[in-house]
Amino acid sequence: MPALDSIPLTTIDGRPATLADYAPVRLIVNVASRCGLTPQYAKLEALQKRYAEQGFTVLGFPSNQFLQELGDTVKIQEYCSITWGVTFPMFDKIKVNGRGAHPLYQELTRTPDGSGKAGRVSWNFEKFLVAPDGTVQRFRPTVEPDDPAIVAAIESLLAAQPR
Repeated sequence: MPALDSIPLTTIDGRPATLADYAPVRLIVNVASRCGLTPQYAKLEALQKRYAEQGFTVLGFPSNQFLQELGDTVKIQEYCSITWGVTFPMFDKIKVNGRGAHPLYQELTRTPDGSGKAGRVSWNFEKFLVAPDGTVQRFRPTVEPDDPAIVAAIESLLAAQPR
């Protein structure tokens, strides 16, 4: 079992979880409600609707690391649902960088992006595509969720799934 699958998580409504509880192909995104990139929620939700039945899910991790997230999880959940129609799983607010970074992000940020750069999350809406075997592909915040590179990577992982 990939190490990422065993890291303890907390859902936005306070339930314990791990990545193993979700579809085998996962797009993990640090989200924020008051960011210029927040409209990406709509494209993330479109991916969720398009591929959910094939073994894919988006997982949203609110973070106020860049000072652009709402104060409490009830407000975050309400905002995402009402404003963007979000149905994909959301989690408790976390830190994605620094000494207090959540263990999930401590692991994810070891993965280099397309230009070979690993390390700190640069901004809200950084995306990590996690394959069933635990391998990770990283896409920086300005890469839109419907970018052909992300869509092709998702479709490739889904095609490799046993039916």
